[in-house]
Amino acid sequence: MTTLTKQSIKEEIQQYADEVIALRRHFHQFPEASLKEFETIKRIKEELNKLDIPFEEVGKTGVLGTIEGEKPGKTIILRADIDALELEDATGKEYQSKNPGLNHACGHDGHAAALLGAAKVLKKHEAEIAGTIKLAFQPAEEIGAGACQFVDGGFVENIDQVFGIHLDSSVPVGKLVATKGATNASCDIFKIEVEGLSSHVAQPNVGRDAVLAAASIVVELQKIAAREVSPLDPVVVGIGVLDAGTRYNIVANHAKIEGTVRAFSHETRAFVLKRVEEIAHQIAEAHRTKISSFHIYDAAGPLINDDTATELAQKVATEIVGSENVVTDHTKSLGADDFADFLQKAPGVYGRVGTRNLDNPDTQYGHHHEKFDIDEAGLALATEFHVQYALTYLNSISE
Repeated sequence: MTTLTKQSIKEEIQQYADEVIALRRHFHQFPEASLKEFETIKRIKEELNKLDIPFEEVGKTGVLGTIEGEKPGKTIILRADIDALELEDATGKEYQSKNPGLNHACGHDGHAAALLGAAKVLKKHEAEIAGTIKLAFQPAEEIGAGACQFVDGGFVENIDQVFGIHLDSSVPVGKLVATKGATNASCDIFKIEVEGLSSHVAQPNVGRDAVLAAASIVVELQKIAAREVSPLDPVVVGIGVLDAGTRYNIVANHAKIEGTVRAFSHETRAFVLKRVEEIAHQIAEAHRTKISSFHIYDAAGPLINDDTATELAQKVATEIVGSENVVTDHTKSLGADDFADFLQKAPGVYGRVGTRNLDNPDTQYGHHHEKFDIDEAGLALATEFHVQYALTYLNSISE
C-alpha cells in the first residue's frame, strides 16, 4: 500500500489522467438529456463495479456510491452532474456527439469522468481514510430535477459536508476557483395564464382583453427589480414567453406568460416571487380579467458557499496549483445550479476548474454553445480537487 501524501496523490492522478480523458470522451460521444441518462448511468455503474465500490440507485438515472474508510470519522458527499443539453454538437472533433440533437456543451461529461477518477484513487486508499465518502452521480441538473431526488430521498441526511466542482471555460486552465458566499442565483420558472372574454375588436368594450392585461403584467413585473429591491441586491425578473390571441380582429380571451426569477438570497427570492403573484392578480383585476392559473417551478435555490468550507477549499487549491492560481473572488453568475439543494442540507462549497486555453480557441466558447469544448488538462485538476478536498476535510476533522 502506497503511503498517502499530497505528492503521491498527484502522481497517481497523473497516472490515471488518460483514463479520465477517455471516459470524458466516451460520455461526450453519447450524451443524454435530463432524466434520460440511462446509458450514461449504466457506464458509471460498470466503472464503480470495477472498483468494487458499492452503490445505491437514486431515482431512475442517479447513483450514490460509498467508500467506507477503515477509521471512524465524518461523512462527505462529492457530487457530479451527468446530463447533457438538447443542442447539436458542432465541435468537429473525433469524439463529437453521436446522438443527434444532444451535446455535452456544459462540461458534465468531464464532471462524471473526474469523479470516477477520484473514486479510483480514494478507493485505493480507503484503509487510510477516516470517515465515509459518498459519490453522487446526479441526473437532470439542466432542468433542476436531479439534486432534489437525492434530497427528497433522504440521501443527504446525516451528511457533514458536501463538495462539487464545475468546469469553467471562462477561467484559464491551471486555475481553481473557490469563492465565499452566493456564487449562483436561484432559478424559479413561473407560468401565468390570463383569462379574458372574446369579442370583435370593433367592439372592445364588450370583451375583456387578455392581450392588454398580459402585456401590462409584463411591464409592471419589471418594476419589481427597479423599484422594490435594493439596487445593491441583483435580481432578474425575465419574461421569455408572451403568447395570446388567435386572429387580428378578435379580442383575445386567453394569454400565457412564462418567465423566471433569479436572486442571490433566500429572502429576496421569496419576496420577489410573492410580488410577481400579487402584481399579476392586481393587474388582471384592473383589466377586468382574471388569473386562471399561476404556477412556480422551483428549479434551484441560490447557491451559497459556506465560509469555513470555502476557506478549506482555497487552502486545498493553493496546495494543488499555488496561491497565484487560486481565484477567491470569481464573479457571481445569475445562472443557476441545483447543487444549491445539497448546500441547503449540509455545509459545503462548489468550486470551479478552469478549462480555457488561451492558445486554443476551441476551448474559449461559452457553456451551452454548440462548439463548447475543454482543455482536457483541467480534468486532472478536477480529479485532484475532489480527492484532496475530501481527504483534507475528513482527516483534519478526525483529529
